[in-house]
Amino acid sequence: MPAKRTMLKPSGKAAKTAHVPPNPNPGRGVKSWKEAAQWLRARGIEDIECITPDLAGVPRGKMMPSSKFTSNTSLALPSAIYRHTISGEYPEETESFRYEPRDSDLKLVPDLSTLSVVPWETDPTAQVICDIVNVNGEEVPYTPRNVLKRVVSLYKKKGWKPVVAPEIEFYLVAKNDDPDYPLHPPKGRSGRSIVGGQSYSIAGINEFDELIDDIYHFSEKQGLEIDTLIHEEGPAQLEINLRHGDPVELADQVFMFKRTIREAALKHGIYATFMAKPMQGQAGSAMHIHQSVVDIETGRNIFSNPDGSPSEEFFAFIGGMQNYVPSALVMMAPYVNSYRRLTPDMACPVNNAWGYDNRTTAFRVPVSDPAARRVENRLPSSDANPYLALAASLGCGLLGINHSVVPTSPTDDSANEGSIDLPRGLLEAVALLEDEPAFTEVFDPEFIGIYAGVKRGEFETFMEVISPWEREFLLLNV
Repeated sequence: MPAKRTMLKPSGKAAKTAHVPPNPNPGRGVKSWKEAAQWLRARGIEDIECITPDLAGVPRGKMMPSSKFTSNTSLALPSAIYRHTISGEYPEETESFRYEPRDSDLKLVPDLSTLSVVPWETDPTAQVICDIVNVNGEEVPYTPRNVLKRVVSLYKKKGWKPVVAPEIEFYLVAKNDDPDYPLHPPKGRSGRSIVGGQSYSIAGINEFDELIDDIYHFSEKQGLEIDTLIHEEGPAQLEINLRHGDPVELADQVFMFKRTIREAALKHGIYATFMAKPMQGQAGSAMHIHQSVVDIETGRNIFSNPDGSPSEEFFAFIGGMQNYVPSALVMMAPYVNSYRRLTPDMACPVNNAWGYDNRTTAFRVPVSDPAARRVENRLPSSDANPYLALAASLGCGLLGINHSVVPTSPTDDSANEGSIDLPRGLLEAVALLEDEPAFTEVFDPEFIGIYAGVKRGEFETFMEVISPWEREFLLLNV
């Protein structure tokens, strides 16, 4: 990429990276319905996509003509969309997982601050992210955006505001219309499939120049700000870093970026996948989350004392991460495939240790000045719903502060050489989520029940599939 895009990664790693400067007037969002009508007319918008993330982070919603959108039309979805699995099945009811008896409507309430164009559509189309309320106008506590808003509100009650910066890894893969066959890297502009060992390679990025340009163009038109882009460890594995900011706004951006990147890839005849472990023997894809907390009144980073030293809140936040994240891991690693990434020797932490500038730990404290002191959570995978992953990570840190949890000593050496300190599979992770009593302080119990029920349902559908490993080693040997 051009030299003018060279800059420093937020995590402190010096690297040549692709960078787009912020757009001071990105054309994203309006403040009122009157402004929305003007915004739509000025752009000749014909259709509006009213979307909201389900538990998996999949966009659900309705499309309508722009004239209907601005005429106070009531939008609704059935409550069942928050109770089905990623494969579309509806799990059996349990004591804590129940269906709404009438499958009543939930109402979509557009958040006009998220209004933007859909740049890949041929007809002039806009999109808006919606909140979910019930028929009485009350927030529905188990919907992902509301789960995160609840956690952010708990910080606000203390006079604080969490600040986050996600880093999203993903793979480009050749089109694959048969799920029985393994995925492979696509061919780049050289006509050859890219191989591994391309970390921070500018040539690796240049293999997909036209696709990356489309990602930039699509993002700019939607008012989405990319901080940096690099080639990661795996073949055709890329990472996009976003500018730090408000957790809900950043979750919205990740939600939209995933859609944007998939659409840009499809335009070039390949797939972009956010599976945690799409290819055997290759590194998995993470969604690292940088986190800090500022005082709303003063803007001061509460992780630092006035003299620049680490504060009690900083250590308690880390203690909360160590103590509670293993029990919240299913919100950061939500599928059977997620736990294939969480294995030793695969550039991924399998511990709950912390350390200064130590990438083998789950919770890394990057090198920074006191005002930018932060904690990077390196456990979430890129398949996670960004709203739930951020809610889980920030919720665990807040519990640490509330309960004055004392962290371990920082780890100076590799933290991946001992035992694995995390749940090894989906069912174990679900049980830990349900069994942690402190989570009722930060998550609504109905959300925990619904989420756990859906995850168990997904595990059952996975168990119905016979894998190549079973055919290879059991067919003629047992």
